[in-house]
Amino acid sequence: MAHASAFAIDEKAELPPAQAQGSGIAAYFFIGIPVLLVALCLAAKFGYVTISPSPRAGLIFALLIALMLTGMPISIALGLTVLIFVFTLTEVPIHAVALKLFTGIERFEIMAVPFFILAGSFLTHGGVARRMIDFATSVVGHWHGGLALAGIVACAMFALVCGSSVATVVAIGSIVLPEMVRHGYPMRFGAGVITVAGSLGILMLPSIPKVIYAISTNTSVGALFVAGLLPGILLTVMLCSVTWYLARKRDYPRMQKATWGQSWRAFRQSVWGLMLVVIIIGGIYSGVFTATEAAAMAAVYSFFVSVFVYKALKFDYVPRVLLQAANLSAMLLYIITNAVLFSFVLTNENIPYALADWILAQNFGPIGFLLLVNALLLVAGNFMEPSSIILIMAPILYPAARRLNIDPVHFGIVIDVNMEVGLCHPPVGLNLYVASTIARMGITELTVAVLPWLVTMVLFLVLVTYWPELTLWLPRVLGMI
Repeated sequence: MAHASAFAIDEKAELPPAQAQGSGIAAYFFIGIPVLLVALCLAAKFGYVTISPSPRAGLIFALLIALMLTGMPISIALGLTVLIFVFTLTEVPIHAVALKLFTGIERFEIMAVPFFILAGSFLTHGGVARRMIDFATSVVGHWHGGLALAGIVACAMFALVCGSSVATVVAIGSIVLPEMVRHGYPMRFGAGVITVAGSLGILMLPSIPKVIYAISTNTSVGALFVAGLLPGILLTVMLCSVTWYLARKRDYPRMQKATWGQSWRAFRQSVWGLMLVVIIIGGIYSGVFTATEAAAMAAVYSFFVSVFVYKALKFDYVPRVLLQAANLSAMLLYIITNAVLFSFVLTNENIPYALADWILAQNFGPIGFLLLVNALLLVAGNFMEPSSIILIMAPILYPAARRLNIDPVHFGIVIDVNMEVGLCHPPVGLNLYVASTIARMGITELTVAVLPWLVTMVLFLVLVTYWPELTLWLPRVLGMI
């Protein structure tokens, strides 16, 4: 009986013949394409075929995409593409690749990435989010959809000090969403709000994608930080407007209006976290420290506030927070390392400048070029996460932007907003997956729930793209550009 039972279970587990055959064909197809491309590279190396410069450029991207389609992590796909191309189709010596591997990530600005990740980890676990939510609720909680509005405002405040969208969704969403359900809001509504509002984490002041763009294009990190402030405030207002309209239309609950005394007490509790904004902006603007040093100060200050002021983070938990930040930093720096090599190969093949020449020859102009950039980045957002997109696309598109007299700071914020959109839709939207875990909702259901705010964000993207003064006014006033 036992043998018969086991046999029955195995039989049920088998795929139908047609489905199994289809899966096998797809697997052979996705594995076969990179094998054929590698074989073509080897054939060119040994002189069996000749590949002219234009097809060689296409071969780099074809190989990268083919390796990614196999399910390989983007960092490894980048590294393998570089190694295969360099060893088979170029005369670049091996020691030059090894040298670039180390010199590419020894830039001082890259140190800002692990420091901001560490600061975000301390802020997430240190009680800062809870106090920001309390303050936001005391200010806007009595409006229609008050808790949802408080969630958006809290996301904006947390974004001012954090620099990570995922950390913003986790910190604010894990507190606000249960409260919204308890007060009678549908979970779909709350999850949709927080998913999109969390993307403010990479637009307001400090932002890891901004640091990566600055590294890729030699743009001022401080100017990029400040440039995102006014667009971030505008997006906050737009998201709040949509939320208020939907809440009023559906008659969602309102909270009792807080007194001035309650609002003042909530502000005093949250001011320790908000002081980090003053430290970052004041330090950079006054010249006391650079953007990288500001990141280090943010990490130290976040530790101090979380452990000694709010006392929400116990000393016993600090090593775990450090380990989480180290793991995330190592993963991101590994992607950066391989992307630097990929950028080196593109530059060696003169691809960015050839592409800039082609774009200028098409007479797109700044308007048409920015439209093309938005389309490319929105498509890329379906397949890759923000850091990888910026590291691959920025060095390619930046020369054309400069030759069309598009300000590099404005161009960086346009790319940043595109990354925000990509975080909020499938198949690789990180905010979507994090929010679905917190809300215990399916991805399909949550994708439908975010649509009103996602459409708002696309409209905001158009505004940022074609209204450069929104981005450039503040850094210009502060003398940063």
